[in-house]
Amino acid sequence: MLRIFQIIFCLVLISTFAAAQTTDGHRAQGYVFAGAGGTAPDGVGATLNFGVGGEGLIYKGLGAGGEIGYLTPARTPSDGFGILSANGSYHFINASSSGRFVPFVTGGYSFFFRSGFANGVNAGGGINYWFRERMGLRVEFRDQIVPGGRAVHLVGVRIGLSFR
Repeated sequence: MLRIFQIIFCLVLISTFAAAQTTDGHRAQGYVFAGAGGTAPDGVGATLNFGVGGEGLIYKGLGAGGEIGYLTPARTPSDGFGILSANGSYHFINASSSGRFVPFVTGGYSFFFRSGFANGVNAGGGINYWFRERMGLRVEFRDQIVPGGRAVHLVGVRIGLSFR
């Protein structure tokens, strides 16, 4: 598990250094989030999810980053588990909107852990609304997928703050 944390740390560090070499002053960002969702295809119950992450834009809108969070059944918060993700992303930067509204898509590897662990993938998308120079509202949909004989989808809507 230590090895996974080291890999995530290196990905975030590399993307931040790559972003710092661009001409745009806002190429790296962090975020915090909280959200609610459920499971599919069975729809077993409501879930809650919260965490932190960061990413850096490497070339135009293309980025890389990572996040760590906690996902739990809404009725029994102590039965949750951790999720560590390494993701690629694309931010649709639009000069005509002065960069206030920035939609994005993201996806990558997920590492689920509690007393054991599982590997998975995630995909999602959303929008950052930059209401200040260095702070914005982040709204996104995320699907965490635990593959197997019958894949489990942990879907949710997350709301948080982005900062750069």
